[in-house]
Amino acid sequence: MLKTLNTGDLTPKIEVDARIDKLRAGMAASGIELAIILQNVDILYFTGTLQRGVLAVSADHGPAFFVEKSIYRAHIETPLEIIPIKRDKEVKDILLEKKMYPARCAMELDVVPVAICERWKSLLGLTEVGDLSAIIRDCRLIKSEFEIEQFRRSGEICERVFEKAKTIVKEGIREVDIDAELLAEGRKWGHQGLLRMRGLNQEMMSCYVTHGYSTTVTSGADVPISGIGLTHAIGQGASVNVVRHGIPVIIDYGGGYNGYITDETRAYATGPLKEVFHKPFEVSRDIIDGTTAFAKEGADATEIFDRAFKRVKAAGLEDHFMGYGEGQVSFIGHGLGLEINELPVITPRHKTILKEGMVFAFEPKFIFPGEGAIGIEVDFVVRKDGLERLTKTPLDIVYV
Repeated sequence: MLKTLNTGDLTPKIEVDARIDKLRAGMAASGIELAIILQNVDILYFTGTLQRGVLAVSADHGPAFFVEKSIYRAHIETPLEIIPIKRDKEVKDILLEKKMYPARCAMELDVVPVAICERWKSLLGLTEVGDLSAIIRDCRLIKSEFEIEQFRRSGEICERVFEKAKTIVKEGIREVDIDAELLAEGRKWGHQGLLRMRGLNQEMMSCYVTHGYSTTVTSGADVPISGIGLTHAIGQGASVNVVRHGIPVIIDYGGGYNGYITDETRAYATGPLKEVFHKPFEVSRDIIDGTTAFAKEGADATEIFDRAFKRVKAAGLEDHFMGYGEGQVSFIGHGLGLEINELPVITPRHKTILKEGMVFAFEPKFIFPGEGAIGIEVDFVVRKDGLERLTKTPLDIVYV
């Protein structure tokens, strides 16, 4: 028996079956006869393992999971029947034997490279392939109680890291030294070691420790605060910038447990904060408190954004909200799951009606050029009667 996983962490058969059934229903509604799934996170979601292989799902006949390696680990990790293969060219003949050969096939065109898509079209003798990505995003939108439990475990890692930060943050310490200790702390409590983000050129660190000037520097990443990093080859994250008195240290930490990602931000300060940060922090708290009181199943995500922005405008802070100048982003919240950029997205234009089981990070933040940044990020599960937090860490500024 493989010793690197607790069996309680493995995805139960009932969970895998329900996910595949949802996928098949979406395929049938879209006229798709066969799905070919190649991306590792999607394979993990629908099989319970990410060992190298191909998942073929027929709308009529169900799944066929082809595994190249490790077959040993896949047998332990997935409840699905495994079809061992040496190379992907074997898939076509097996699909024919199983009467799963399609006229209308789809793949994850949001993440599968064109060259690989064209190769599979050639392997299967197809002239065209449809896009499966919207169906997969919808399948993953509502989280089960099994998934929410993984989020809670991920959130517990965040709690440990934010508690540890109280003992590390001090005047004169470098961002990167805080970062190194917090990353080590998270690993000690079971952090999986990396975060996944969907899409071309989407890269994300587990921890962003930024302070003062480094919180205000814009990068190519679609985030309000990215940091400077240690090299232009990465261009984000902690730098050698040194913590100074009265300016917030922003710690944006992504927990990761059993694949599931939490994403929260807290502010730390050595001594009383400069006056410029007081009002925006109060507005951040007001936005979170107002959203917690308003949002529940049936609420419209665009109204959540509009309510938040009205509070921002009333305070005269709209130029600094969620970035500054070219660094401003258009969202205040994003979905969480096996990837950090899932649905729903909380923006003024993505009309989404919240449903129980949706999970999202909510992050009202303010950036002030020449000064620094302040804000909070908190993770929520949508319930019928309100929002449930995934961590217990207080939202207050931590003075050290």
